Amino acid sequence: MQESTQSLYVTGLVNARALETQAIELLSRQVERLENYPEMEAALRAHIKESEAQRGRLDEILSSMGESNSSVKDFVTGLMGNVAALAHAPMQDEVLKNHMANYAFEHFEIASYKSLLVFADMVGDTKSPTALTQSLREEERMAQWVEDNIDATVRTFATRAAQGQKAGV
Repeated sequence: MQESTQSLYVTGLVNARALETQAIELLSRQVERLENYPEMEAALRAHIKESEAQRGRLDEILSSMGESNSSVKDFVTGLMGNVAALAHAPMQDEVLKNHMANYAFEHFEIASYKSLLVFADMVGDTKSPTALTQSLREEERMAQWVEDNIDATVRTFATRAAQGQKAGV
């Protein structure tokens, strides 16, 4: 069965919207548990707000095309975000696992937005790239923050663990 490029673009937009729902749930669960990493907590809280705005921008793009999000995809990806965050919770090195997972997740989102920009170009959508590029830049900034803070996160974790303090979150 052959799908049109327009249909693939819409599917990509719906998937990206669901991905933002997953990001919001994942980061919200992480922030609830952070106690000893105030810079990380602040960065995650700020990115939750960005992710909510990104989801809103995707809603606007879909609406302008006469389309809407998939409640099922949103539910499933939101659930996956919660499960992923909870999966690390019992681990002694929860904060490290979350940090590494966030690094990977941000890059997945970057690839998603870059793909959407290609689709937009292919279907002649000249309005959406501004919003998609804004979301892409926000994801790139967050990915860079995570990368820039790997060293500090590992050092803080190791120091706290060596001192017998709560280190995981």
